[in-house]
Amino acid sequence: MFKKFAVAAALAAIASSAFAAGPTGFYGGVDAGSTHVDNVNVHGTSFGALMGYGVNPNVAFEFGYRRLGTWDVYGGGFDGGTVKIDQIQLTVVGSYPLTPQLDIFGRGGFNDLSTEWSARGRTYNPDSKGGTLYGVGLAYHFTPTVSGRVEFQKPSSDSTNFSLGVVVKF
Repeated sequence: MFKKFAVAAALAAIASSAFAAGPTGFYGGVDAGSTHVDNVNVHGTSFGALMGYGVNPNVAFEFGYRRLGTWDVYGGGFDGGTVKIDQIQLTVVGSYPLTPQLDIFGRGGFNDLSTEWSARGRTYNPDSKGGTLYGVGLAYHFTPTVSGRVEFQKPSSDSTNFSLGVVVKF
């Protein structure tokens, strides 16, 4: 009898921690934040969207798009214009519950950064480079289906992104 009670208690504990951890199944979200690029020492406003699939409460795969920023550039060999940087990412996200509603998470994976410079109605030097990215953050579960996120991400060796987001489980 004691063994059955211990197994039931263990399963209840696992189920309650699974409820608190990241979403299982499909989910989507949006975020907004700020990107800093070191070599030009400027900040830009970022925004993005993501789709994910939680394999279990602690592991998920995410695909996302983010406009890292748009900057007006003058001087330094530029005759004036606008630089845009876009990010497409595919990552693995691992999460761990700190409390029943708060998770810490980390991400690692690959991203493609597309840089485009435009001036006088023309687009010049479209460039794309792939690489690795990593990030860390906190997720707070408002309800079983809605979470908020705070994340610091390193999309390249010379850029960082800090974002706030909302995730909804389908």
